[in-house]
Amino acid sequence: MSNALAIASVTRLLKDLLNDTLVNGDVSGDIGSDVVVSALPPDRVLDQLGENRPSQLNLYLHRITTNAALANGDLPTRDSRYGIVHRPRLALDLHYLLTAYTNQELHGEILLGYAMEMFHETPVLARNMIRAALEGNISGAILPPAFQNTDPARLADQIELIRITPQPLSMDDISKLWTALQTHYRTTIAYTVSVVLIERDQPTRQPIPVLSRGPVDPVSGREAGVFVNPDLLPATPTLTAIEPPGRRPAARLGDRVTISGHRLDHGDARIRFTAPETGDVIDLAPLSPPVPGRIEVQLPAGPPLPAAHPLADTGEDPGAWRIGAYLVDVSLRAAGQPDRLTNRLPILLAPRAAPAAADDPGGTRITVDCEPRIRQSQAVAIVTGQAEQPLAALAADTDQVSAIFAGLPEGATLPVRLRVGGIDSLIVDPEAKPPAFDPSQLVVVP
Repeated sequence: MSNALAIASVTRLLKDLLNDTLVNGDVSGDIGSDVVVSALPPDRVLDQLGENRPSQLNLYLHRITTNAALANGDLPTRDSRYGIVHRPRLALDLHYLLTAYTNQELHGEILLGYAMEMFHETPVLARNMIRAALEGNISGAILPPAFQNTDPARLADQIELIRITPQPLSMDDISKLWTALQTHYRTTIAYTVSVVLIERDQPTRQPIPVLSRGPVDPVSGREAGVFVNPDLLPATPTLTAIEPPGRRPAARLGDRVTISGHRLDHGDARIRFTAPETGDVIDLAPLSPPVPGRIEVQLPAGPPLPAAHPLADTGEDPGAWRIGAYLVDVSLRAAGQPDRLTNRLPILLAPRAAPAAADDPGGTRITVDCEPRIRQSQAVAIVTGQAEQPLAALAADTDQVSAIFAGLPEGATLPVRLRVGGIDSLIVDPEAKPPAFDPSQLVVVP
């Protein structure tokens, strides 16, 4: 596949073909003067053309367009994990103007005749022709230093062959074109060179060959074949929702969480909770064998298990959990089949708070017991009523924090929220109608 030097390579190739044609035809001897082939803008050619200048053929790339047939032929180029599976190609058509410049009568017509004959007899550039013409021709003399070690001959290795097609120009096209060039008109022939494919060198994900369509029966040796779903549900186990009890916005330790989805009964299930910040994974077993559309899981509650306990640091240990966000997925394992993993859905684990109020010389001290423990690195604040009191950085993990509030109205009943890492404890009772504050989250100011 061609690289970023393809455009320069095509121009250099066409220029060399024109020069070889004039040399092999001994055009200089026929017209009695030297002939030059260039690839410059037309205004630059006229600036250099004096009385004693040789006759000149100029090839000018005046326009580049995307090739309509191949513009989107390689999409999509990434898989579901956004990994590159196919390098996208840039398909281009190059539009050239071939102009003869001379101070002598009929010399321009002779040069254009040789050039047009060559392009007519070479409508397709063969790969061996490209390699022979470009091998070592493009060097650092006309290209930036970054391209000196590249191989412009890769133009010969692209999938599509390069074709040269004459492009008719109307008087209106010619007038607009030379007006835009802001130079004097000379007899001009237009050509389109198509197609040039540019592709960047970068690694891709290569799929592994398919060895069998489904598992192979060890007795018959037959493949299981393609699995067909008789419904419109996803073909693989999929999660659609995670619901804490009472439709609360977050779960707490001790809650029973319901996970909804499709095809969740295809094997032994383990519910995995992943902490996005660290990648730590906690897994739990479901309360009962899952049904196709639902799995229920019970979060542990109580104090952390001692280090000697066989379930310490597992999902059954409340000390292994931390307040914050988790990503939840389900791993399904069935005998004789590879493990299946569902998509991930987020869930928040809020602190379970037990507030208390007491007199203090500075006002009212609000003490909050928390489950699970607050990690040392987490920011903590206590909100009583509408007053918020941020706490200083913790010296260690703890399950109890306190703050002093001044000016709280005596005898008032206020809700208390514990805010850990931006997540508040739950203060609304979802079972009450109309909604009301949870009595266990209220304190009476002494």
